[in-house]
Amino acid sequence: MLTKESYVDIHVRFRQGQSIRHIARELGISRNTVRKHLNQQQMPTYKPRPQKTLKLTAFKSYLQNRIAMAKPNWIPATVLFAEIKQQGYQGGISLLRSYLVQFKKTVPEPIIRFETEPGKQMQIDFTTIRRGKDALKAFVATLSYSRASFVKFFDNERSESWRIGLQEAFDFFGGVPKQILCDNAKALVIERNAYAEGEHRYHAGLVDMAKDYGFTICACKPYRAKTKGKVERFNHYLKNSFIVPLTAELKAQGLTLDIPLANAKVGAWLLAVAHERIHGTTHEKPSARLAQEVKHLLPLPLLNQTSSAQSSVLSITIVPPLESYNLQHAMSVYDRLLQGGTHVTG
Repeated sequence: MLTKESYVDIHVRFRQGQSIRHIARELGISRNTVRKHLNQQQMPTYKPRPQKTLKLTAFKSYLQNRIAMAKPNWIPATVLFAEIKQQGYQGGISLLRSYLVQFKKTVPEPIIRFETEPGKQMQIDFTTIRRGKDALKAFVATLSYSRASFVKFFDNERSESWRIGLQEAFDFFGGVPKQILCDNAKALVIERNAYAEGEHRYHAGLVDMAKDYGFTICACKPYRAKTKGKVERFNHYLKNSFIVPLTAELKAQGLTLDIPLANAKVGAWLLAVAHERIHGTTHEKPSARLAQEVKHLLPLPLLNQTSSAQSSVLSITIVPPLESYNLQHAMSVYDRLLQGGTHVTG
């Protein structure tokens, strides 16, 4: 089945320089299928999925009995699938596996740290700083090789915010990694295993962005946050080393950290502090490894390239004028804070 996601994935991999043979091996499909997809000039559109005439519900009692009778051993899902197919089950094996997982005892997997090549992967996430009416959330993107990070603050986690964060991260780093690793947020992944095991349906805006920028999308398995542990660890560092000290400083002045001020301050902190620390895993400064990694990033689309992006020096993302926001303090307060003043009174 030619889906929008598979179409983009194949075309992006081909643009990245992968051979037809390599793409076929990586995706588990034939070379003829890869050629067919590459020759397809227009992106496919989704068709309504046929409704199942028989649901798994009718077979749950049978499955539970089979599981109980087999204990302490386990009957593979493929065997149970064949059995209920003979009884009239018309659903897929993915639905069956999702149901069976609750009955299968799992042994915690050991944490295995792995390193990726320069320019290969960027992990993205949203972390919540403050909930409620004045919510403060941070979009975080971390390059897996260098551990260099980008942060953008929002008051929501909508699909548009994910895409804005991604675009500004690419601009900040001056290039695009080959793969984006994300979690299963509904704003990104509409349906896991929508077409087959491991073939998910992503938000249309994310798929279009992948096509334009030339990256592939990879979603972590549910409840496997350690898969994107590099960005998760930076989330903790961001809160402890940036949010907590800045919040305490503002609190002493009778002020509250808000989105405009957080965005105005974080760029300089990233370049001067976060990227200059000795990373606990790599034992190197992210800035030093970033200098190597930027050489391996894919170029930005022409419409996003600027003279500053083409420079060898990273530029801090421009923050919109503070007047465009509803500020809870007088402009003079923010002006003095942004100038580095520490004796502002509320």
